Amino acid sequence: MIYENLYYETLIKPYKEGANELHIVSGYATSAMAFHHIEEIKNIGNDINISLIVGMCPSDGLSFSNHKGFLSIMNSDNSKYFTCSYIFKLPPVHSKLYIWHKDGKLYKSFIGSANYTQNAFSLKQREILAEIKDTNVIDYYNILESESIYCDHVDTEDLIRIYNDKNYYQRHKHEEDVTEAKLNKFIDTNGVESVTISLLTRSGDIQSKGGLNWGQRPGRNPNQAYIQLPPEVYRSDFFPKKPIHFTVVTDDSKILICTRAQKDDDGQAIETPHNNSLIGEYFRNRLGLANGEFIKKEHLESYGRTDVTFYKFDDENFLMDFSI
Repeated sequence: MIYENLYYETLIKPYKEGANELHIVSGYATSAMAFHHIEEIKNIGNDINISLIVGMCPSDGLSFSNHKGFLSIMNSDNSKYFTCSYIFKLPPVHSKLYIWHKDGKLYKSFIGSANYTQNAFSLKQREILAEIKDTNVIDYYNILESESIYCDHVDTEDLIRIYNDKNYYQRHKHEEDVTEAKLNKFIDTNGVESVTISLLTRSGDIQSKGGLNWGQRPGRNPNQAYIQLPPEVYRSDFFPKKPIHFTVVTDDSKILICTRAQKDDDGQAIETPHNNSLIGEYFRNRLGLANGEFIKKEHLESYGRTDVTFYKFDDENFLMDFSI
């Protein structure tokens, strides 16, 4: 039985031992966990195929941010490492199963309490997994796979209910489901913990080679950017400390997988680690600027806003509001 160093022992060590294919069944899962895991594996090597089945969808549906997060991974360069499917037939699946293959043959399997989330594999929760030798795990996985649908299938959003994050995490299943087109109408942030962060410096200016203009220097992609956090925010526990990843859905339904970065262990800024230009591209698009254009204070003032508000649904899922 494994109850210490759970993440390393079950999700990293087998890969280091030569296993190169991982099949996961998890009642609940987060896109931030998938991104975090993929990125860590890629830092070791690039021969990996992770297949995730999320099991509790028939009864509990999915949060908007996680669904869009999984889609984002499937539509990125990481799609060659990762596929995600949802169980759509009753009864729902609450199992947690991790099956490693090595060159096409069963290598190790783990079963236990840990969902495929960063919370489950962190020190915030006590979870256990145990290695099992039963080869029937392959048959079990194959049965579930036949009752699942890829997250990016054209019919997925007709078969699986997608809830705005507040309703999902409060388990208010009677609320309207939320599609991309309806997010602004139905998103409910009333009572959700939030912080508002200025995009300007303390003196009211915009950074010329930092913040949204971090890439405005020789040898960098001019879109590279980060959101600078003030001390009262980065010293708090509002955002998870690095290297934890978290999913940010924007008020206009875009998805950014983020982490904290810079300086000490807390991380005094927010960036998109897979591609540091994504935040810069996002804000330039919202401001109606050309790709790579220098962002001026006047651009923000003309748009009508010089700050953003983050809403926290849990440690892995946030909303960023840059609406007017």
